[in-house]
Amino acid sequence: MKRSILLFSLLFTGLLFGQTITDSIQLDPQKQINAAQRLLSGNYASAVTVGAYGEMLYNQPEAQNGELDVQRLVVLFGYRFDDRTQFVTEIEFEHVEEVYIEQAFVNYNAAPNFNIRGGLMLVPMGIINEFHEPTTFNGTERPELDNVIVPTTWRELGVGITGRFNSLSLGYQAYLFNGFKSSQSDGEGGVQGLLGGSSGLRGGRQKGIQSTIDSPNLSTKLDYYGIPGLRLGFSTYFGRTQAADNVEEFDGSDIGMAMYGLDARFAHQNFTARGQFIHASLSDTDLYNNLTGSNLGSALQGWYLESAYNVLPMGKRQKLYAFARYETYNSHFKVDGSLQTNEAYDRSDITTGLTYHIAPGVVVKGDYQFRSNAADDSDVPDRLNFGIGVWF
Repeated sequence: MKRSILLFSLLFTGLLFGQTITDSIQLDPQKQINAAQRLLSGNYASAVTVGAYGEMLYNQPEAQNGELDVQRLVVLFGYRFDDRTQFVTEIEFEHVEEVYIEQAFVNYNAAPNFNIRGGLMLVPMGIINEFHEPTTFNGTERPELDNVIVPTTWRELGVGITGRFNSLSLGYQAYLFNGFKSSQSDGEGGVQGLLGGSSGLRGGRQKGIQSTIDSPNLSTKLDYYGIPGLRLGFSTYFGRTQAADNVEEFDGSDIGMAMYGLDARFAHQNFTARGQFIHASLSDTDLYNNLTGSNLGSALQGWYLESAYNVLPMGKRQKLYAFARYETYNSHFKVDGSLQTNEAYDRSDITTGLTYHIAPGVVVKGDYQFRSNAADDSDVPDRLNFGIGVWF
């Protein structure tokens, strides 16, 4: 209770004394920035800055009860110490009952287009992991590819650099992070695996919560914006997972990984499109599965394509996008050792619906998802979704 009172007191104080100057939230992929970048942009009325984003959703699987959920509310705070040094943090409330720190880092502008960062930061892989504010993507739910393969929201503690080569129309990021946590003691003399076939790497996110580290991992991303309306991204992630001290001496307690991502976003007049491809290659999964009893695949892969059209006249403040997205994602793209491929982990979704931007920073969404997998006895329920999202 005291913690909640303190957080809301900080929010209220920030709203009184640290408002950001009102600005437009861009949909143009070349001009679009995420929540943390807005706080760092310098468009401030004072040194203290405040923002937030949130989503309230309704999900109705076919032939099942529906679910209403305040899925997340994220409060953003920033502080400018001087012209070069800033601090950004995001405090996330999930499902009304769970509290996490989504980001907390210091940014130092060491030179023009060269920044040094340290703290809890998003891993720059794909689109949604960095741009997941509800007004920045179509669909009530984030793409499942980004939940299962990437996995969103993936953030870890680390240090790195970011900036731009304007002459090349190229943005860059490079970080050293702690890796996924792959295993820990089960409390009974055995080893518990945190990674698995269905959810892939998702269970290994450490999120800055007393994170264990044995060897740092390298994360990089390049963004090209030299063609009008087009933004291209190439992401990489290399290293090994981390294991708890009391189990790391066992063969198979950790695995090696190499992840690659390609993404593209395009906008021209009323038309927008985006696509993404992610591949993760994992080593030593046979030893890991033998040790932990998990069914982790040795390769995970997925991609999607999406197009959308604003049916309202150009120039209007409001926008109404009709969109369709096809995605396929397989957390058993390859398996090693005696592990048998589970066809149920080879999944595909078609999502089609409407995204209504009633004002910059306020969106109402509705869509229907046709969901399936490759298993012979597949019976994945289709789903109807509605949501309201805000970002300021």
